[in-house]
Amino acid sequence: MRDTELMAILTVGRAAALVGVSVKTLHHWDTIGLVRPSGRTWAGYRVYSDDDVARIHRVLVYRELGFPLAEIGRVLDDPDVDARDHLRRQRSELVERISRLEKMVSAVDRMLEASKAGMRLTPEQQVEIFGDDWQPAWVEEAEERWGDTAQWAQYAERAAGKTPEDWKGIAATTEALNADLAAAMRAGVVPGSDDANALAERHRALISTYFDCTHSMQACIGRMYAADPGFAEHFEAIAPGLAAWQRDVIFANAKAHGVDPESAVWE
Repeated sequence: MRDTELMAILTVGRAAALVGVSVKTLHHWDTIGLVRPSGRTWAGYRVYSDDDVARIHRVLVYRELGFPLAEIGRVLDDPDVDARDHLRRQRSELVERISRLEKMVSAVDRMLEASKAGMRLTPEQQVEIFGDDWQPAWVEEAEERWGDTAQWAQYAERAAGKTPEDWKGIAATTEALNADLAAAMRAGVVPGSDDANALAERHRALISTYFDCTHSMQACIGRMYAADPGFAEHFEAIAPGLAAWQRDVIFANAKAHGVDPESAVWE
């Protein structure tokens, strides 16, 4: 073998070090026919060419993507697929996996933020801030009902960054809105009027403190206010008839924004 040829080949040890696998792995791949070295030295040592190393890299990518070795061999030896097709396929698979991993990292980051010590209110703090009629169990019920939604993830992320003072401000805003809603109902404000629509938008802005709330989602919330016994009781305690009237106000405003409240879905 000429010196120029020796410069273009790698022993199994150098090839293994170059691609980051063990010599034992390359020996195994040679045995099963997955990556066979192009030749041997006069002393019988395996030697790998540039093309052999390129094949090793393709094997490593497919293995990282979760392909079994037997399937990798069939894919690489398919006579109808050339090297560029393999690269395009691998790139597509890798981009998809990166996207999935980025979403997983983002979800973990949100959970880490939400679990920071001292950032979530204790039941005692909740009652102190939101009033004696507040039931801390509502938070657990909400998490059980919506904990797997994107909106709950938004809520958890935003809640993690709020201080007790922030929550006091939100509680005051909520109390003021409920008082204005009750006053408007008593004054005979008609759902769909400018005043009623303004109140509906204030309500949607308040909900958006927790998560981005569309008019369709707000219609679902309005429907729940009147239908859920717990919510209905809460609003009826503020003013008799408020639960149904608030639902009607939200429904009328949703219609004005092109949403059919009767068939509205959580989106």
